[in-house]
Amino acid sequence: MNVHVLDTGFFKLDGGAMFGVVPKVLWQKQYPADDHNLCSWAMRCLLIEDADRLILVDTGLGDKQDAKFLSHYHLHGDATLLGSIRKAGFAPEDVTDVLLTHLHFDHVGGAVRYSAGRERLELTFPKATYWSNEAHWRWATQPNPREKASFLKENILPIQESGQLRFVQHGTSPFPNVALIQVDGHTEQMMLPVIKYAGRTLIYMADLVPSSVHVPLPWVMGYDVRPLLTMQEKETVLDRAAAEEWLLVFEHDARVEAAYVTRTEKGIRLAEAGPLADLL
Repeated sequence: MNVHVLDTGFFKLDGGAMFGVVPKVLWQKQYPADDHNLCSWAMRCLLIEDADRLILVDTGLGDKQDAKFLSHYHLHGDATLLGSIRKAGFAPEDVTDVLLTHLHFDHVGGAVRYSAGRERLELTFPKATYWSNEAHWRWATQPNPREKASFLKENILPIQESGQLRFVQHGTSPFPNVALIQVDGHTEQMMLPVIKYAGRTLIYMADLVPSSVHVPLPWVMGYDVRPLLTMQEKETVLDRAAAEEWLLVFEHDARVEAAYVTRTEKGIRLAEAGPLADLL
């Protein structure tokens, strides 16, 4: 097995929305905002080589949205999803599986693209099976008013129409070396991959703990639909991560790629942090 970290560029979101009820005087010291109260966030994906499968975990925002939409998020950085896949030595046609932690636009946007002449939408990974779960798919295609702006039909419906969509059954995984933890605080049935790799256990935190700064339990995003449940789920996952020395991979932290956590008198806190390759 081999695990590649894929950079897909950065975008900006309001710091208050990303840190919820945590006062700016606290979060600003750890994750500074610009003059418009916007913080820069990564859209970090994973590419997993495992035997004859090449598994892509999440796909970033993509590039098919119009200029007005993209202007709200201030995309920056030179990296792209396909560029990072090619840098790892692969082509889109090599991807056998796309595992979508959930269907918010910054996680699924790169899964679908325009054809060369922009006449139609097509799957970015034409030979891949796309994995979601039935409860989350239903949640995303019948969205509540709070999340409606994050579930874009052009990111979702082409996957269903392609015939390449499959659903993970709760408590199972289609991959022998990747288990899935399903959580409901951020959105319904988000899936967190837990990967056995190089003698370690990696967990891709998606939006349960989007950055290293979000490790303390009360540091919960304003985007979460069930923030109290997020806190409970964070406590369960982070307690286990500390006890079993799991290595956390952060999808959105623009500065910290991965970290271990440890139990302190103040609760679970960050321990050693840095690039994934340096921590294995």
